[in-house]
Amino acid sequence: MKDKNEFEVIIIGGSYAGLSAAMALGRSLREVLIIDSGKPCNRQTPFAHNFITHDGKKPNEISASARKQVEKYPTIKFHNGIANKGIKTENSFKITTEKNETFSARKIIFSTGIKDIMPNLNGFSECWGISVIHCPYCHGYEFKKEKTGILGNGDYGFEFSKMISNLTKQLTLFTNGKSTLTNEQTEKLQKNNIKIVEKEIESLEHQNGHLNHILFKDNTKETIKAIYAKADFEQHSKLPMELGCELDDKGYINVDMLQKTNVDGLFACGDNTTFLRSIANAVAKGNVAGAIANRELIEEHFG
Repeated sequence: MKDKNEFEVIIIGGSYAGLSAAMALGRSLREVLIIDSGKPCNRQTPFAHNFITHDGKKPNEISASARKQVEKYPTIKFHNGIANKGIKTENSFKITTEKNETFSARKIIFSTGIKDIMPNLNGFSECWGISVIHCPYCHGYEFKKEKTGILGNGDYGFEFSKMISNLTKQLTLFTNGKSTLTNEQTEKLQKNNIKIVEKEIESLEHQNGHLNHILFKDNTKETIKAIYAKADFEQHSKLPMELGCELDDKGYINVDMLQKTNVDGLFACGDNTTFLRSIANAVAKGNVAGAIANRELIEEHFG
């Protein structure tokens, strides 16, 4: 290593995808810097599921164990901070943090995740990831056979109602206003004993993030244990776009099957690239990104 601020790969974001990429690179003797602020998007979620060998563990327990394993590789360094500027030079990239520290590398892996945008609904953000949930594979089993809701309308409300219908027979679709379901969708839901409630919601009443009731604007209530909902999002970091990475029509970073972006030398992996939002998927895609970044370095060395 020529300089303490020069690396072969910089990984921006040190959660599951970033740590997985780092392990692949560390095992290839690559000099790697991980820049991370220590605030993963699932920090409010009490338990992680549907990740083989780690089912039911706390998310921070999984990430702490992963970091401890990655730290065993001596060519990997960690830096606590937020990367907020980046430029492309002739043969590398320069990354600057909010504290004006500058690092350079030939390859960059963005595992920066996404930022959830909470709706203006009292109680929603406090329950997010606990009893207001987004994924039946990550959280659905824990609420099986319970009174469950879907907060949604139109195609989303219909499709998610179908998805959850095998987990509970006590299912209600809350459209939070006039239904935009088609007549055919409405008939199918009713045929499958899924209620549709069009009343506008005032708030979600909860105890430390665990739902008790939905309070409607007409002052009526409905008991509920969990509700599936879809939050809007934005990219957690603007750096990929500032360096030229393209987004798809949903707002995710465009990558190919090797986690390459449209910019040579830039990779992305994890939640910032896909709606398949799970620890298992983040780990898998991070492993690919690390391996392919290493492969590119090998090819460039051989000329």
